[in-house]
Amino acid sequence: MAKIYYDNNADLSLIKGKKVAVIGYGSQGHAHSLCLKDSGVNVRVGLATDSKSKARAEAAGLTVDTVANVSAWADVIMILAPDTKQSKIYKESIEPRLTTGKTLMFGHGFNIRFGAVTPPKDVDVSMIAPKAPGHRVREVFVEGGGTPALLAVHQDYTGHAHAQALSYAKALGLTRAGVIETTFAEETETDLFGEQVVLCGGVSALVKSAFETLVKAGYQPEIAYFECMHELKLIVDLMYRGGLNYMHYSVSDTAEHGSYTGGLRIINEETQGEMKKMLTEIQDGTYARKWIEENEKGRPWFNETRKQSQEHPIEKVGAELRAMMPFLNPVVVKPDEQG
Repeated sequence: MAKIYYDNNADLSLIKGKKVAVIGYGSQGHAHSLCLKDSGVNVRVGLATDSKSKARAEAAGLTVDTVANVSAWADVIMILAPDTKQSKIYKESIEPRLTTGKTLMFGHGFNIRFGAVTPPKDVDVSMIAPKAPGHRVREVFVEGGGTPALLAVHQDYTGHAHAQALSYAKALGLTRAGVIETTFAEETETDLFGEQVVLCGGVSALVKSAFETLVKAGYQPEIAYFECMHELKLIVDLMYRGGLNYMHYSVSDTAEHGSYTGGLRIINEETQGEMKKMLTEIQDGTYARKWIEENEKGRPWFNETRKQSQEHPIEKVGAELRAMMPFLNPVVVKPDEQG
């Protein structure tokens, strides 16, 4: 049975008694920084001198300095820069200032799990990983709620790493929803698997393939978009609230019957075999090695694949339809805003 911690298990005063540096101001970085600040924690944001995020962070009332300076100042250093940039940032700006008794924290275990970052033995190393995008972490916190999260301790030099990590989680509102204890390896491997097989890779490929199948068969792209992408949110919301049973309860008997017959044809033994193969490549480090090598080469395959995805017909049709539905609060991401 998983160990789950809530508000009454965490002491907020522990993190409020520390100086906390948050490295990065992206999706998770902005959420952590602002929630910590609102919870009364002494926090500073570490960014590169030419970072485009500096003005936004300062406008939000946060103190911003270089990664090196905030790392020297802080007792607790939370690294929330992109996975592939963390090793370089750590070696150049954090490691020389990681003195005895400090705490090094992560929002994802990738660099510890695959050895890209190797902390000294005389510091605490822990992880608080919200199970939601940073923007949602912040939104729910402001509303008075919280998102679930994972907690792991890789190294407990002081004997207080676990309690302090829980305190950090409470400052983000995460203990309102529940914080599950795990390990860096389990968090990393399951997170990568979930992203690739279901949440990002599997869903994206399924949506695009289904859209293409309908359009090639002569159906209107607009109809295909609504059927294969737009309505997906409605189904996921049902699952989110009550699991697969509630989703099946809420849809028609015909839709439920199609779920049982169609699902088994799309997700078959061959598909499951690929899932197992992907999990093995995550576990043995093959995926991490290839992703790191891709970044070292300047991301040629990744950038080209991203461009092709951005130019897929479903994106053009979807943008036009969403623009006609302002109540959705549609968002347009420009190519130069990624990466």
